[in-house]
Amino acid sequence: MQMVPPDAAAIDVGATMHMAAVRADRAPEPVRSFGTFTADLHRLVDWFTECGVETVVMESTSVYWIPIFELLDARGFNVFLVNARDAKPVPGRKTDVSDAQWLQRLHSFGLLRASFRPKGQIAELRAYVRQRERLLEYAASHIQHMQKALTEMNLQLHHVVTDITDITGATGLRIIRAILAGERDPEALACLRHYSCHSSAETIAKALTGSYRAEHLFALEQALALYDAYHEKASACDARIEAVLKELSFHRGHRHGSAPRVSRRRNRTDQANAPAFDVREALFALLGKDLTAIDGLGPYLSLKLIAECGDELSSWPSAKHFTSWLGLALSNKVSGGKMLSSRTRRSDGRAAALLRLAAVTVGRTDTALGAFYRRLSARIGKAKAVTATAPKIAVLFYNALRYGMDYVDPGASSYETRYRTRVVNNLHRRAKAFGFVLQPLEPKVDAAVS
Repeated sequence: MQMVPPDAAAIDVGATMHMAAVRADRAPEPVRSFGTFTADLHRLVDWFTECGVETVVMESTSVYWIPIFELLDARGFNVFLVNARDAKPVPGRKTDVSDAQWLQRLHSFGLLRASFRPKGQIAELRAYVRQRERLLEYAASHIQHMQKALTEMNLQLHHVVTDITDITGATGLRIIRAILAGERDPEALACLRHYSCHSSAETIAKALTGSYRAEHLFALEQALALYDAYHEKASACDARIEAVLKELSFHRGHRHGSAPRVSRRRNRTDQANAPAFDVREALFALLGKDLTAIDGLGPYLSLKLIAECGDELSSWPSAKHFTSWLGLALSNKVSGGKMLSSRTRRSDGRAAALLRLAAVTVGRTDTALGAFYRRLSARIGKAKAVTATAPKIAVLFYNALRYGMDYVDPGASSYETRYRTRVVNNLHRRAKAFGFVLQPLEPKVDAAVS
């Protein structure tokens, strides 16, 4: 086989040691080990430069690859980050030396595919968005701690507050802060209810009659303080995310004005844990497209998709390549002309999880995609319906970003009409294949009327 990149090298990444390999004719010792300290990483990069290396491949091992990857990228090397699954079968005994040599050999013949990793400010945006999600997950655990402390005091607040955000809504937090401030009167606490709370003041007052023991109040106070601290840090992430979006819009040279106005029902801005700035306007300034026009994609979910996939999607030649990378396309296995399997492959990607969440959301809407989801859900189950609806949303997302296409929902009734027409046409085609001719049914006439 002909070597595609002859100046290829490989690194077997580890926690305390990196094993680097180059071609045998480039150095007397083609395989060398280096430590993971910064000085050792610089020596590794200098050795690659001396050997005339232009492209380097490494596996995505935990987060140990990030420092050497960023250093190599800054020094001008073409770095391939590959999935360990693609280079797993190593012939012979498995050692760090053999792993590095095997990676270098595969990369020399062009047999490894680079994983997608956003560059520049998109990578920075992704880091901030992921950090924000992590902080919200930490804050959610302290909501459970607050519920536990309230239950131990027999304060059934989380049973009578039916907000979307439960005790962390307007009513719940007002009452909890008043309790920690020293208020014990159930009637006075019930007066703090928000006007949109479904439970009456009398019901809330009954639920707030309990035993206010000091140890439980202490646990409640600490849980609330930690919850507030994580949300304060999430607000700092919001400021960073907004700044990166503005910089991206400036560098892209986009001036698209304000996003088109839509109904409040379609574009909800009071979502739980939403960023502190107008995400829809910021994305429209960057993209020139309103991604929330696609059913199932809200402003925050669209932001997370942009952070994971980028704002242009040029890394994928077509929508089919994009859905295959997401793990939402069917992985057909055919042998001897027989279909062995057609399942979608397992994927832990964040973008695929976001699109599945969008598919669940769109199933509750009166749209064409919603009708498609409900039809499949009734026939093959909700899990498979989500898997079938998510790639459709992914294709719409790809076409909107890559080609600037606008999506207009035809409506659920239009989808049902087209589906019935397709079923009838298929019945006529099958009947004609067997020599039958289907006649249209005449409407029945009531005997009394006739």
